[in-house]
Amino acid sequence: MPVAVYVLGLSVFALGTSEFMLSGILQPLARDLKVSIPQAGLLVSAFAIGMVVGAPVLAAATLRLPRRTTLISLLGLFGLGQVAGAVAPTYGVLFASRVVSALACAGFWAVGAAVAVSLVPVTARARAMAVMVGGLSIANIAGVPAGALLGQHAGWRSAFWAVAALAAIGLVGVVALVPSTPVPTGDDRPRLRRELTIYKDKQVWLALTATAMNGAAVFALFSYLSPLLTDTAGLAESWVPTVLALFGVGALIGTFIGGRIADAHLFGTLFCGISASTAVLALLALTAHSPVAAVALSLMLGVTAFTTAPALNARMFNVANAAPTLAGATTTAAFNIGNTLGPWLGGLVIGAHWGYPAVAWTGAALAAVAVAVTAVAFRLHRSSAHRSKLIASSAGVPFAKEGAPAEQH
Repeated sequence: MPVAVYVLGLSVFALGTSEFMLSGILQPLARDLKVSIPQAGLLVSAFAIGMVVGAPVLAAATLRLPRRTTLISLLGLFGLGQVAGAVAPTYGVLFASRVVSALACAGFWAVGAAVAVSLVPVTARARAMAVMVGGLSIANIAGVPAGALLGQHAGWRSAFWAVAALAAIGLVGVVALVPSTPVPTGDDRPRLRRELTIYKDKQVWLALTATAMNGAAVFALFSYLSPLLTDTAGLAESWVPTVLALFGVGALIGTFIGGRIADAHLFGTLFCGISASTAVLALLALTAHSPVAAVALSLMLGVTAFTTAPALNARMFNVANAAPTLAGATTTAAFNIGNTLGPWLGGLVIGAHWGYPAVAWTGAALAAVAVAVTAVAFRLHRSSAHRSKLIASSAGVPFAKEGAPAEQH
């Protein structure tokens, strides 16, 4: 794997820490800014909204710019957004800083994903994306628990300063180690109109929906995991960083598993991972009052949720192969549509006084929808592959074995 891919994964560590760390500092932040827990949870949605809008918009706006220059600019803007969050005097200013940071994060993800898959063979796409997703996993293991500790002992603002420092380190790495690639010219130059044609494909929309529902399922719970652990399971607040770290350990394990098997068994990875997340969320809803069960199932959710992440990314690049930049942007937007929807639905459930276990039920229902959408996509894929085989056979053309790089299962 090229070293530049690992540098991109390191940068994603900073981005992921910022995106996820609010789950560990939600309570001190809410107390300091004098807002409710659901209002504080909306800061997660604010980041996700910025990602949803920013990914396709910035991908389109920077389509013909040098990718390395774009990555440097966006990572710098992200770091400034963290500084703004650290000094924010009010909830409104913090909300705005989260949106700005998310816009930069979204653009970096979209362009960075396109760079990562361009540096490896088609058959190694899931592994390349596993390295980038691994940055998120490590963010959950180290960054999010560290942010929670900082929030508890040095104030929630210190977590934002720490992420700004991480962004600066990532910026140095991108400048030094990510290769500069010339902008294609002539017939090979990127064309927005040509890339937009991917949205005529039903499989692109099915992949987007499955990704969004899977993200919503996980974030409906994860955004409120801290109060669930303390208010429902009865754990002390000091336990929150440890449980978040366990979720991150599970995420790293899941990313490793998904990265190893998704290239060869894409649909199998999706079915198994999302179905397992559905079961874990339902079981957590039933056993949320047990501290042991809550801790163990938090670890398991990290494994199941992140096993699917490389497959979901690779799936989008497979079905939108002709538009790699917008494929990365679409995947980023899809994940964060889910990250917006999940906390919002979770906040509605909490606001209705149904309790934190109902948030886990909400996540289980969303994951079940993702399983159903994946089943529809698989059926269409099998039907399309069968038609292609018949056409190739009637024309006397050898047909590629099923599982070829262009569309694996």
